[in-house]
Amino acid sequence: MNFSQYTKEFSYNIKLAYPVILGMLGHTLIGIVDNYMVGNLGSTELAAVSLGNSFIFLGLSIGIGFSTAITPLIAEADAEKSDKKIRTTFHHGLLLCTILGVSLFILTVLSKQLMYFMDQPPAVVALAGPYIDWVAFSLIPVVMYQGYKQFADGLSLTKYSMYSIILANVVHVFFNYVLIYGFWIFPKLGVIGAALGTVISRIMMVVFMHYLMKHNAVMKQYFKNFTFKEIKKSIVKKIIGLGFPSAMQMLFEVTLFTAAIWLSGTLGKNSQAANQIALILASSTFMVAMGLSVTAMIRVSHSKGVSDFKNLIIVARSIFLLAIITEAFFAFIFVVFHNYLPHLFLNMNDPAQVLDNKEIIFITSKLLLIAAIFQISDGIQVVVLGALRGLQDVKIPMYITFVAYWVIGFPISFYLGKYTDLKAAGIWIGLLAGLTAAALFLYIRFARLTKKLVLENSEK
Repeated sequence: MNFSQYTKEFSYNIKLAYPVILGMLGHTLIGIVDNYMVGNLGSTELAAVSLGNSFIFLGLSIGIGFSTAITPLIAEADAEKSDKKIRTTFHHGLLLCTILGVSLFILTVLSKQLMYFMDQPPAVVALAGPYIDWVAFSLIPVVMYQGYKQFADGLSLTKYSMYSIILANVVHVFFNYVLIYGFWIFPKLGVIGAALGTVISRIMMVVFMHYLMKHNAVMKQYFKNFTFKEIKKSIVKKIIGLGFPSAMQMLFEVTLFTAAIWLSGTLGKNSQAANQIALILASSTFMVAMGLSVTAMIRVSHSKGVSDFKNLIIVARSIFLLAIITEAFFAFIFVVFHNYLPHLFLNMNDPAQVLDNKEIIFITSKLLLIAAIFQISDGIQVVVLGALRGLQDVKIPMYITFVAYWVIGFPISFYLGKYTDLKAAGIWIGLLAGLTAAALFLYIRFARLTKKLVLENSEK
């Protein structure tokens, strides 16, 4: 194997990926800011925001998953140099994202009734209800933003979403501060203030994105003369055909991790706290793999558009290799510092917390050793999934992810977590099993598919 043919692609891969990674971290930062500012109000308020966000996060995963259908179609049309196809795909995609955002808002508000059956403290549920109503509304602008973002990504213009997220974070911090605590002419609204801060920042995110893209020399031509007469059933069906399975893939993974949080909660508050710390650390490093996944989607779509399947394989493998190297580096950090990283998230100066902190650190340090290994599996499965989306192959991967996470991963998590002494570590061994199965089966799918495409192309 000639590694240089793969490593020479690294610089372009990183150039495309880093704005996406920073944008993803910007999304995460909005949640961290909410937790930090609300945490100063008290544990009941923090629990309410956490419970509310678990509902929002499921809606968000469906919206983000669906919108990824736009990128490969735009990248392929860009490779074919078909401006008409790019414009049509963008308009159809944005319309469908808007309709989906409104649908997710309604569904999320209706689904909040489930809180009453989740055995949560009444005080937490009372605060979480109004919070969900407001933040669920933010799903409309956030899914619309995804429509813009995936369009720009498809044209390899990945920086615009990064700029919008940075600006949105500035708006979010300001409105969160003045509306949570009350300042100047603004009333003190507590948890509702946090919800309004999120809504305002997400509306501004779409406004920033629209303005930046409409005034870009390359993209402004695609913003003219939108009419509903142009909407074609065939294009709507094509985007939904790609978007629905992609949304399900993301939902299967997100619900597996949500189930892990629920399972950890049944083991006690210290197990849940340890699970949360390990999850925050693993999620942060996962953003790098997510950025590379978008890069795989863009570059594979482009190679598909020009029918250069041999280059497609080289490009995809270069991204897989880059993901393995970066995730292995993070795995090394987790192994070396597994006893020290939990300290960053705990108040080590509170004498009343000494015993709890000791147990949380002990559990988290074990979880981080497992997370070190599943970093690599998680990185591989998400970049291969990106490459498969670039090939517009989404149905079989949807079934693969369902089997990997819910037929293999969850039963192992449930059994080892509930019925063995492994407890929280057992739950994470199940996550590792599910992610490793997904990585293996998805790569086999990619290898078979690309081999077939090369053969068919050579016979022409």
